[in-house]
Amino acid sequence: MTFEPPPFALPPEAPVAEMRPHAFELFGRRVEDPFAWLKAENWRAVLKDPSALAPDIRAYLEAENAYAEAALSGAADLRKTLVAEMRGRIREDDASVPEPDGPFAYYSRHREGGQHPLICRRPRTVHRIAEEPEDGEIGEQILLDGDREGEGLAFFEIAGAAHSDDHRLLAWGVDTKGSELHTIRVRDLDTGQDRVEQVESTAGDAVWNATGTAFFYVALDENHRPARVMRHRLGTDQAQDTTVYEESDPGFFVNIGRTQSGTYLTVTASDHETSEVYLLDRADDAGALACVAPREERLIYSVEHWGSYLVILTNADGAVDFKIVTCPLDVTARENWQDAVPYRPGVMIRHLHVLGNHLVRLELENALPRIVVRDMKGEEHTVSFAEEAYSLGLLPGYEFETARIRFSYSSMTTPAETYDYDCVTRARILRKRQSVPSGHEPADYVTRRLFATAPDGESVPISLLHRRGLVLDGSAPLLLYGYGSYGTLMPAGFRTNLLSLVDRGFVYAIAHVRGGTEKGWNWYTQGKREKKPNTFTDFVACGRALIEAGYTAQGRIVAHGGSAGGMLMGAAANLAPELFAGIVADVPFVDVLNTMLDADLPLTPPEWPEWGNPAESEEAFKTILSYSPYDNVAAKAYPAILALGGLTDPRVTYWEPAKWVARLRATMTGGGPVLMKINMEAGHGGAAGRFDRLEEVGLIYAFALMAAGRAAKSV
Repeated sequence: MTFEPPPFALPPEAPVAEMRPHAFELFGRRVEDPFAWLKAENWRAVLKDPSALAPDIRAYLEAENAYAEAALSGAADLRKTLVAEMRGRIREDDASVPEPDGPFAYYSRHREGGQHPLICRRPRTVHRIAEEPEDGEIGEQILLDGDREGEGLAFFEIAGAAHSDDHRLLAWGVDTKGSELHTIRVRDLDTGQDRVEQVESTAGDAVWNATGTAFFYVALDENHRPARVMRHRLGTDQAQDTTVYEESDPGFFVNIGRTQSGTYLTVTASDHETSEVYLLDRADDAGALACVAPREERLIYSVEHWGSYLVILTNADGAVDFKIVTCPLDVTARENWQDAVPYRPGVMIRHLHVLGNHLVRLELENALPRIVVRDMKGEEHTVSFAEEAYSLGLLPGYEFETARIRFSYSSMTTPAETYDYDCVTRARILRKRQSVPSGHEPADYVTRRLFATAPDGESVPISLLHRRGLVLDGSAPLLLYGYGSYGTLMPAGFRTNLLSLVDRGFVYAIAHVRGGTEKGWNWYTQGKREKKPNTFTDFVACGRALIEAGYTAQGRIVAHGGSAGGMLMGAAANLAPELFAGIVADVPFVDVLNTMLDADLPLTPPEWPEWGNPAESEEAFKTILSYSPYDNVAAKAYPAILALGGLTDPRVTYWEPAKWVARLRATMTGGGPVLMKINMEAGHGGAAGRFDRLEEVGLIYAFALMAAGRAAKSV
């Protein structure tokens, strides 16, 4: 069976990036990098002010943007149709279920036509506390109006909003460039006005002290790394802020939080495989930090407070998939840790939630999640679901002395549901079901869990979705999504946008490749550092398994991944280009070797545990060089490729997709086209507005439909 997708509307000439001689030698190998000039020497300045980009680089990026738009011009009407469909599935005045905290219940909502959220609260009333807010809610107070604050800005994103314990103040973080350099502002909730003081260049989140007279935040260093915890006292200038903790190791990032009890500020310094936690009493914010347990290489732990004890989730003592331990507050060193929930091989504890009289954990077995509730007597019961593949998440609230937990559930066919669960009575109350205004009938769709066999014999899970009645004759196009890094689990949850592809005959599949934790922590370690190539061969094996099962055919798969998943896309394109009709690489981490050799870039030192340090290890250098997509582009035919990036992205810098596309176009011998779109006004997450984001999704889906020869297929 042959497959010939229709041609794209290609302009006569594609942009050509100048090849400027540049090379380096390391461990006896010479590495050529003729497009190194696309990396702006003043990249730090560009993150703060995109207009600082050099004219020659800007001209090349804009030429690529124009070329991509021209190539996709034949799908202009399709893109409009897709966006209209996806928008029609969004309840435009949607709201979260209010979360109680003292005299108020806090929630977020959108207004009709609004791009950004409104942060709100209303008086707490027992009989309605968990119900969705209604239009014109009596007593509603809009604390923060995202639409108003973002008016006139090309990019606007609220990073977080934290109210003080006395409910008088709101600390909120905002990013107006997409570069994740957040400004924290403080709003007086009585007047609705922001105070004059602002705190710049932060990670965006804030934790208040107990009295609401100061808050803690994480400051970014000159290389954009979260390195210091600072205390800001209200009424003072940022220059007077006090350093509470400073991390000296550039490979460790710092973050802050508060225990569920509200008693302690937590300061965590960590990389991808080691962590160290400090506590500070929020009622004595000038006190000293107390280290729970000094860092040990590859020891991971997180901490909650429970009366006179700490409850700790950790991989200590060989607990690969984690266990829960306790220790007295006054003796927290490792030798005092006692098992509360012992390690069980094959059962991964993903999250711990502590309430006044209950320990709640979210665990994973055989790639399916469940919630387990334990009471003070040590008796346990389980909250689980029966679908073949689904997503389950704990939603932490504000309160500690409660028996109520909140969780979310969905599957690839079932819209998201929010439940309140009473840990004592075991009553499960549905508080909200995701609305699909244009209509959705779950029975019209099928979700399945399949397994592919990797080259080394491992069994790789695949979650998939398709219309009921699909004939398994290989004629269907298929979108295969993958990530596989940092231990991130890809949930088999409900996503309304996908229906625009599935209703046009696509099968949608998630390849749960190594590098994630779908099958436990070992599934992660088998896809990192020297074993990273397993991620790529797993993905290719999933594609071939789906072909063998009749869900699609060779040359009818469109692969999609973003960030580290974009690296997977580049590697898969190099390994098995014949499998794919198209590849979408969203903010793709494709220049792996050069990035891991540049210790000044924001993420490089903290990433060495994930990929290896090629500057110091010859083995790491050879491994990364063997798969880095940019360095392995070859003289062969490639499928159609769409690469997306953001000019102010501090995580995967814009020059990674730019260099990759330039080398592909200069090297490949056929296939294509190779297209690139750089958002000149956004960063890693793309457009911030919820409807603006649909425009980007519409672009991706239109490309997928064109590559698969389904652009003319109506719903």
